[in-house]
Amino acid sequence: MVVGVVLALAGTLDDRGSHSPARAQLGSTSHRAGAGRGHGRTARSNSGSGTRTAADPSASKATDAAVRSAPAPPRLPTAASQRPHTAAERTLETSLGKWLNMAGPSSGVLVYDLSDGSGLYASHPGYGRPPASIEKLWTTTTVLNLLGSGARLDTTVLGAGHESHGVWHGNLYLHGGGDPTFGDATFNHIWNQGYGSTPAELIVQLKRRGIHRVTGHVYGDESLFDHRRGGLITDYKADIPDFGGQLSALTFDHGTVAPHYNPATFAAREFVDTMRSLGIQAVADRHDGIAPAHAQILATAASPPMSVMLRLMNVPSDDLFAELFTKQLGLRYGHGGTIASGARVIAATIASRYGLHPTIYDGSGLGRQDRSSPKQIVQLETELWHTRVGDELQATLPTVGVNGTVQSFGLKSPAARHCVAKTGSLDDVSNLAGYCSARGRQQLAFAILIDGPENDTGFWLESKMVAAIARY
Repeated sequence: MVVGVVLALAGTLDDRGSHSPARAQLGSTSHRAGAGRGHGRTARSNSGSGTRTAADPSASKATDAAVRSAPAPPRLPTAASQRPHTAAERTLETSLGKWLNMAGPSSGVLVYDLSDGSGLYASHPGYGRPPASIEKLWTTTTVLNLLGSGARLDTTVLGAGHESHGVWHGNLYLHGGGDPTFGDATFNHIWNQGYGSTPAELIVQLKRRGIHRVTGHVYGDESLFDHRRGGLITDYKADIPDFGGQLSALTFDHGTVAPHYNPATFAAREFVDTMRSLGIQAVADRHDGIAPAHAQILATAASPPMSVMLRLMNVPSDDLFAELFTKQLGLRYGHGGTIASGARVIAATIASRYGLHPTIYDGSGLGRQDRSSPKQIVQLETELWHTRVGDELQATLPTVGVNGTVQSFGLKSPAARHCVAKTGSLDDVSNLAGYCSARGRQQLAFAILIDGPENDTGFWLESKMVAAIARY
């Protein structure tokens, strides 16, 4: 079976993240109705041997050079006619053709047999369409290649001043490292299945240093990334319906904010509230700040490993996670912590390592300018098959009929528990791509991109189609 490690996340079935946590709605006004979901300046490398600084021009130059010498994409036969027709192939072709005909002319499908390297079914496989959250396959692949499954992102407390007799004379800075899981333990238990770093981890370390009072203020420091709160779909303005919070290098409880606060100042307020409850007197400043260069690290809280965070992203299709990872890639391997910079890194990595050239403008797929074809997606799946990165990517995907955005797909069919797949949806765009262990024991890769029908209809058709694929 291709089904890897799965993670059942609570109550997240809408591919675009409309399950926004209640706290993220504090004082917010939604832009769209019906939308879907040094110091800490660094994050740990996969080896855990240290940190990589943000501005790494050699990494950017190496990526550019790799693109210029990119390999040719793998050649995939894309029509069942290129191999003898069996009864199973004819049945698959009839079933997929029936459902695809109902989807309309602006849709494309490709099914590929990984077991013997042959195309089983193709319809308009080379035409680029908005991938929606299938974009996260490109993002996940790049993160696993460049950062690694063991990478962790640090949230740190930096101190400008000195400690004397239990008193910190000076200011503290809660510095965000881009960890999307940082937050309250109770919130993380519900939202992140118990994973995530917490203020308490930092405060315990401060108390071990003997600090019981801070004379200055506590500032939230979100300087690692830009201050754009949303993505392409809202011209980077705050987008609570899609993201379930606001983007920042320092988020608390999935980017929650309150009136008159930004994510960083809200995080600092919540951090200080916890400090007080645990016996440290401090005051949070209403403005964010940047830790001075001479500030010293007083405490560090690490995120879960990237393997876990990518599951937390892909199973419910979390757009905030995706864009924070994209900014992380832009910071480390591009020209700054922005979505645009990270998207260029993703495109360059996919081109240099796999010879593929989808149009990538973000990491979440919310941008309608993004373009991927079924053939490009299946080519990626084929290249990743039985590789380390491929196995790690499969482990991040939800299981059809079991959890996440595909929980209701393929029920009472051979697809249930035998396929892992990533959904993607925008208004009138419904996509599905992944792997199936077919009933005939073949291992199949597939991509279905449906444009035109309403989302409920599109996903109903894809549920039927993935059942037919697994029945092969």
